[in-house]
Amino acid sequence: LQKKNMAKSLALLTTFALLSLTTVRASDPDLVSDFSVPDGVDPAKLDGVFFTYTGLRGGAPASTNGIGYKSVTIKDFPALNGMGISMELLKFAPGAVNVPHTHPRGAEVLFVVDGSLTVGTVDGNGKLYKNMLQKGDVFVFPKGLPHYQANFDKTNKAVTVSAYGSSIADYVDLPKNLFGSSIPDEVLTKAFKMSADTIQQLRTAQN
Repeated sequence: LQKKNMAKSLALLTTFALLSLTTVRASDPDLVSDFSVPDGVDPAKLDGVFFTYTGLRGGAPASTNGIGYKSVTIKDFPALNGMGISMELLKFAPGAVNVPHTHPRGAEVLFVVDGSLTVGTVDGNGKLYKNMLQKGDVFVFPKGLPHYQANFDKTNKAVTVSAYGSSIADYVDLPKNLFGSSIPDEVLTKAFKMSADTIQQLRTAQN
């Protein structure tokens, strides 16, 4: 009887362990110190320069797709390591569109510095939440949800600053991720109810 009860207890513990593993979401690890010091660096020699990033001076560069950006992540700013945050400066040329995409590791808070911007995000039920933002407005994109930004003004640029709830939030371009991948045409034609020719056109557009 004791062995049976022990077996049942082990089975329950295993089940709970597996359930907890399946619900874990990837996130930045918590620090066990005030901040993270890069390997080989003497903490005693650090000063305010370590916590300063100057890479945004001069603004975002021009881009062939109409969206110039400069990211601030731990790749270029080691002081962010373990902080669970990052940011990005974006400049939208007139008519530029940031295609539907996701940030799998962090939510995004967008602040419009200049111009106006149309934004939208879609929840798990397919409902679209969109708005037209003006200078000074803020919009939040929940972690992992598809979203977009578009500067429909044909004359003026728009400038934004985004903050992310991860030191590397990542960027998944949904059109490229789907139609630029090796997913079989048979799967995509059924998923999107499109002809094989249309799928090929979409694939070509991503290359």
